[in-house]
Amino acid sequence: MQIFVNGQAHTVERDATVSDLLRELNLSDRPVVTELNGRALSPGDCSSTTLSEGSRLEIVILAAGG
Repeated sequence: MQIFVNGQAHTVERDATVSDLLRELNLSDRPVVTELNGRALSPGDCSSTTLSEGSRLEIVILAAGG
């Protein structure tokens, strides 16, 4: 099924969770902030939140610096 990640079309398996997608994108071990369809997700929500056709996911990778 097709979703949008940071505005770009992306194909995922049906019943994929946000955590599944983060693993696929090699981001599961990085500090990220996720927003699904305009709603911020806590890290704990990612494993139980299922993506659906047309979902819009924004992923921001956090970086320390000064």
